Amino acid sequence: MRLKGKRVAVLVAGMYQELEFWYPYYRLQEEGAEVVVIGPEATQYKSKLGYPAKAELAAASARAEEFDAVVIPGGFAPDIMRRSAELVDFVRKLSQTGKVVAAICHGPWMLCSARVVSGKRVTSFVAIRDDLENAGATWVDEPVVRDWNLITSRVPADLPVFMREIISALVTPA
Repeated sequence: MRLKGKRVAVLVAGMYQELEFWYPYYRLQEEGAEVVVIGPEATQYKSKLGYPAKAELAAASARAEEFDAVVIPGGFAPDIMRRSAELVDFVRKLSQTGKVVAAICHGPWMLCSARVVSGKRVTSFVAIRDDLENAGATWVDEPVVRDWNLITSRVPADLPVFMREIISALVTPA
């Protein structure tokens, strides 16, 4: 229970990638964290394959100061998430206060929209490399990259190292 007392947001929107949402959701709970699912609205969203996930909290009600970290899964959901000014602002505030901001696959699209990648070393699914570089990041092809409070990863196969890095960052902050 290394994360007992920690509160972590996992973002969701339609067309999320199943493994990139559920693996962190349960792994963080397993370590004792309180996990809160946040979406553009407090409603149910379907994954790319139709699997439902319910956002307990709408972005407009989410307060960054009440969380220790945020995990942004991939799929097509980040393209929908970044249309929510409240979700983007939530991610930006967490990053600006030095809290753990983690994104996998297409999740770093949210980091571009939150304007928190300039000067940072990151990774992602290769298809959004240009977006990250155009936002000022240095993109590398590695399973997981941690640059201070920002943790990024590429694909579902990288989830074990991605989660180890998130848990480590929450146990021993930068």
